[in-house]
Amino acid sequence: DGRPQDGVQDVSARARAAGIEIFAIGVGRVDMHTLRQIASEPLDDHVDYVESYSVIEKLTHKFQEAFCVVSDLCATGDHDCEQICVSTPGAYKCACKEGFTLNNDGKTCSACSGGLGSALDLVFLIDGSKSVRPENFELVKKFINQIVDSLEVSDKQAQVGLVQYSSSVRQEFPLGQFKNKKDIKAAVKKMAYMEKGTMTGQALKYLVDSSFSIINGARPGVPKVGIVFTDGRSQDYITDAAKKAKDLGFRMFAVGVGNAVEDELREIASEPVAEHYFYTADFRTISKIGKKLQMKICIEEDPCECKSIVKFQTKVEDLINSLQRK
Repeated sequence: DGRPQDGVQDVSARARAAGIEIFAIGVGRVDMHTLRQIASEPLDDHVDYVESYSVIEKLTHKFQEAFCVVSDLCATGDHDCEQICVSTPGAYKCACKEGFTLNNDGKTCSACSGGLGSALDLVFLIDGSKSVRPENFELVKKFINQIVDSLEVSDKQAQVGLVQYSSSVRQEFPLGQFKNKKDIKAAVKKMAYMEKGTMTGQALKYLVDSSFSIINGARPGVPKVGIVFTDGRSQDYITDAAKKAKDLGFRMFAVGVGNAVEDELREIASEPVAEHYFYTADFRTISKIGKKLQMKICIEEDPCECKSIVKFQTKVEDLINSLQRK
């Protein structure tokens, strides 16, 4: 992207003489004479220029066509597969992890059970402090309902609870109070904004002591997931409650916006931490985090159990066909 501070002509000639084919790409205020000294012949095929780094990907397809072996599109990131990208000659296709199936769009994946359909007790712990501001609090509500939309809500599948905190903690509704997505989403929309402080430690303690208790609708033996949302530094101590939540086997996700503190998010999040905490500087982009969370909170079916069911069904069908023939 500029004029070199040493000589390129001799060493480039040696490289070309050794059989190395050299392409030279210039960006911005590059010295075009230098590019021609570097590149192989014919120069028209081996010298390229783009006005800025932001448009350099325009050259990708040129090089794919120029090389005998087409480059790996999955490796270059030139795709938008949700889970797995599989390269094919000159193209790619999307695939899914075990326990998931590829949707009709050819890019996204759903769990075997048809979405987040396994039994799950999920509690949202939402920051209602003054710094959030009313207009952003409405975006937080949409974030909650975005995730609720991906759940299969029923007595035997997903249950949802909601807790809001500021200087105090308020349970908006416990696990199991609402039996369908429509009622949960309506209750979320009606949630009033508390304002005041940010007592995240107190809120985590409430989650541990009350939200996942049987008296508040939690089901024994069902996986417990907590999603903690905050926009700033906690005004109290979070370490003990955060540790206890994870020690009890709760799967904890931490979502931070704006002035949220990364160290606190990491302390709240379950292992592996990188998969359980998220941050964005702007409330308007939290819907992107919601999309990532939709797949991460999914409790996958046991593949072995799934295979044994299929094997059993096949055996039964064979026996029925045999009886019909007789």
